Amino acid sequence: MKLIFRAFLLCLLPLFVHAQTFVALTPCITTGLGNIAQKFSPTIEIGRQWDVFSTALALGKTGCGKTVGKDTTFYMELRPNLNVFQVGKFVNTFTPGIGYVFGASQNMLLEFTSGIEYSFTDNLHINIMFGQYYFSGETSSSSTAFFGISVAKFFAPAHPKSLIQK
Repeated sequence: MKLIFRAFLLCLLPLFVHAQTFVALTPCITTGLGNIAQKFSPTIEIGRQWDVFSTALALGKTGCGKTVGKDTTFYMELRPNLNVFQVGKFVNTFTPGIGYVFGASQNMLLEFTSGIEYSFTDNLHINIMFGQYYFSGETSSSSTAFFGISVAKFFAPAHPKSLIQK
């Protein structure tokens, strides 16, 4: 069993060697109920990018307003991302995500996001995005749309390519 596990890890090694690590800060405004603080949804994500595909682990809040009782706004999410089409320094992105909202009755989180990313420098990318969060629990479900800006810092120069090239 140990031999199979080591062989599996050895096969995955090239994926991690040629990947770029990034950290992104993503403030968003949602269409949820409440004042501006309750609609403000900040997220920080840490991930790796392989050419046109990346995956990240995101930690964030669904809102920053005052809560009565236990706080059910923290979430953790796995966000795979695909750079679909590139023209110059602009890239169209698509991100489906799945996550967990801690302590909430609607604890399953699904995300579908699209955005336009601009490579400001080789190490700094800015993504204007919009999308939808879907929350579901045992007895109810809801959805919230959002708009935000993601600022990503790559620790090695990023040179993404599109899937369709001339």
